[in-house]
Amino acid sequence: MPTEFTPLASLGGGILIGFAAVLLMANFGRVMGATGILAGVLMPNHSGDRGWRASLLAGMISAPTLYWLISGQTVAVQVPVSTTAMIVGGLIVGVGVTFGGGCTSGHGVCGIARLSPRSLVATVVFMIAAVVTVYITRHVVGGAI
Repeated sequence: MPTEFTPLASLGGGILIGFAAVLLMANFGRVMGATGILAGVLMPNHSGDRGWRASLLAGMISAPTLYWLISGQTVAVQVPVSTTAMIVGGLIVGVGVTFGGGCTSGHGVCGIARLSPRSLVATVVFMIAAVVTVYITRHVVGGAI
């Protein structure tokens, strides 16, 4: 499985994510954790913040269409695993988000920027789990998942 190296696109995406996180914190005092935002739309509480959550998710979903309209190119998405592996992986991530008190975007982007010790530990654990998972799937199982 080759890995695509896209430093400029990655830098641009990182800048946009960071800018969005700063705007959300500045305007609403909220951390931009994608799973928390999704959970707030699917299972809203009574704090009245469903509107900005839905708007942010709509932006995440509509961005590929906007890219296509501007560039005339579709966004190429390649998924090198089976549907079963994606479902199992999604469930594992959901469990991890629950026990970790947040996701990689909440801890990794916003928590580290705020120098949160809990987020620093969570991000290190996320990265170790990612390295172990990639090693197992590529070198032990052989990418046959």
